[in-house]
Amino acid sequence: MATICIIGAGYVGLVTGACFSDLGNQVVCLDINDEKIEGLKRGKLPMYEPGLEEVVQRNIAAGRLRFTTNYDEALKDTEFAFIAVDTPSGADGEADMRHVESAVESLASSVAGDIIVVSKSTVPIGSNEWVETIISRAIRPNLRYAVVSNPEFLREGAAVYDFMNPDRIVLGAGDRQAAEQVAKLYEPLKAPIMITDPRTAEMIKYASNSFLATKISFINELASICEQLGADVKDVARGMGYDRRIGAAFLEAGVGWGGSCFPKDVRALEYIAATNGCHPQLLRAVMEINRDQRRGLVAKVRECVGGSLRDCLVAVLGLSFKPNTDDIREAPSLSVIKQLQVEGARVRAYDPAAMEAARRQLNGVELAGDPYECAKDADALVLVTEWNEFKQLDLSRLRQLMARPIIIDGRNIYDPKTVRAAGFTYASVGRP
Repeated sequence: MATICIIGAGYVGLVTGACFSDLGNQVVCLDINDEKIEGLKRGKLPMYEPGLEEVVQRNIAAGRLRFTTNYDEALKDTEFAFIAVDTPSGADGEADMRHVESAVESLASSVAGDIIVVSKSTVPIGSNEWVETIISRAIRPNLRYAVVSNPEFLREGAAVYDFMNPDRIVLGAGDRQAAEQVAKLYEPLKAPIMITDPRTAEMIKYASNSFLATKISFINELASICEQLGADVKDVARGMGYDRRIGAAFLEAGVGWGGSCFPKDVRALEYIAATNGCHPQLLRAVMEINRDQRRGLVAKVRECVGGSLRDCLVAVLGLSFKPNTDDIREAPSLSVIKQLQVEGARVRAYDPAAMEAARRQLNGVELAGDPYECAKDADALVLVTEWNEFKQLDLSRLRQLMARPIIIDGRNIYDPKTVRAAGFTYASVGRP
């Protein structure tokens, strides 16, 4: 059993802390947000993530998981301190490291014993050395420390499963012994553990997310070509996916990628490359294709309603950037709704989990209580997020509720023949 401090009780930090405690470790999650910590002490989570609430409550009850805003309390007798704070995009796509710097400075000045600092935050290549420098300036004399890079690969909506069933554990450190000590924390998971140098570990994170974003943008580029040539992108993707060299994952054409990771990580890697003498043409194209997908979906709505969106009521189903999360950061829905409004449309929206986040962020959008209320009197219905509950909607009921029977399917979840047979004008992505 190890004693672990997680600095940052956001998405990555809370999942990491809860799962480590579920493996039998003593874990304290630290965050400077008083309201968040008070809620967590009561078992109230600051985000929606399937299965996480049960893990948190179970380990609070078992005495293995606790929460605090106090660095001295959190770091008392701690062997490992994980940095899991946000690194948002700056104005030019660079990673904003202010939260990391503040966390490391506070950690270094508060720790009273030897410590291994583990960087979970997604940080630019070379940050490991930078963190070591900050610690060396602030830590008490004669205390030993090491810094290990340990990028996370959690998918929102499946984060607890991903932590407990990882494809691999990546550790980067100049101190091999420190990396091996962190590796022991993950041994119960029976996953491949890769120990490398810090810069390589940091690059693996950016490379992985950028490659997955590239696969999505690639199939979306093919979707546009398929539409012009009369091919079906879903069958094209399936035919490609059978090839073991390609694989089927992330070959779903649609309105594009969003969320807290892909957008900022692709931008950050493009920035890192450009400022270090490289010319990252592919990464720039990946981002531009993603922007085009959102514009293209609005163009389909405009075409289906007759050429102008002025005074049209458009129902939007799905606000979160993907199913099984309430996260609307960089969600395609935000871009789609904004453009619909710019073109004069009125927008009504519904999401199974993201309504609270939407209330805080969306202006001028009517929020509905369910998909059918959302569709009432609408001139067009646009599906943006592929929640399971949207896949079995009663088409005849929708047809009766809507002012005009138009469905634009941004995720290709419906069968075109079925929807058209129900009396709808139907448009999707990459299908004739």
